[in-house]
Amino acid sequence: MDNMSRREWLLAAGAAGLATACSSKSPDKPKAAEHRIVDAHVHIWTSDTRRFPLADGFTPEDLWVPSFSAERLLEEAHRSGVGKINLIQMTWYGLDHSYILDVIANDPEHFVGTGIIPAVTDVSLASPDRTMVALSRQGVHAFRVRGGSTRPPLGGGPQWMDHPGFDKMFKAGADHNLALSFLMGPRDLPEVDRMCGRYPETPVILDHFAGVYEGSSEDEITALLRMSEHKRVMLKVGAFYSRGRTPPYTSLLPLIKRVVAAFGPERCMWESDAPFPPDRPSRHPLPDPPHGIEPAVALIRDHADFLSPADKEQILIKTAEDFFFKR
Repeated sequence: MDNMSRREWLLAAGAAGLATACSSKSPDKPKAAEHRIVDAHVHIWTSDTRRFPLADGFTPEDLWVPSFSAERLLEEAHRSGVGKINLIQMTWYGLDHSYILDVIANDPEHFVGTGIIPAVTDVSLASPDRTMVALSRQGVHAFRVRGGSTRPPLGGGPQWMDHPGFDKMFKAGADHNLALSFLMGPRDLPEVDRMCGRYPETPVILDHFAGVYEGSSEDEITALLRMSEHKRVMLKVGAFYSRGRTPPYTSLLPLIKRVVAAFGPERCMWESDAPFPPDRPSRHPLPDPPHGIEPAVALIRDHADFLSPADKEQILIKTAEDFFFKR
């Protein structure tokens, strides 16, 4: 993998579309072809709670900010060459996916979604596998699963997915090429590893480095790298702003180098995890931290010198595009 500057990369990348997609500058009236980068993980919501009501028990005071709409998102995304986005269902909408489904229906070329479906419930709901298939017809191609360490306690032991509902979801994922997208911590990796062994054809996405970071133990990092042995496991490389980091986030580069070497660029997808502080709660050393989509793109585009131009294109564009948009 070559050491090269941003300018050298843009020149080596060849096609004008890629070069413009990875430039922080855009004309007043940008063309769609210039926005090639794919953001694999963004949350949106609207202040229009009459049309898109919050789930019972939530109030407008629970929102991080009154609105982080698709329109506001695109305004920032386009400035950094981002044009396609995977929308993550927001907690305060519960199981009602109306808002992201409306956004996707209005612009399916540029938006897809990741939904929320409970595998375990004590009320009568449709079978999770049937719900996955129904939502997939409306542009939702992944489904978020909270790891045992990131969800409310439900009892049981280390095999927290030992339940028929999870079996149905893994089987539906394999049968219909739908991903299970895990919000998890390192201690959840053994159970995800077990289920991936049982269902090797199920696409699985590990969000936010699976909770591993530059300060993780070598055992935790090794456990993450070992997940690359499952050929349908993909990794989201992003949420760089977390744990009090500030741009350019270069402390993460050694970890990024190791995960890309293990999974290959073709199974690593870039994510911003927008919105950023101060638009979402976060412990941070600065009162107005300088986060945004541009510095998140720049870590891969400008600072990951160990990646070739083709590697950067794969991580910033092709991996998420191939799974979410080329179906």
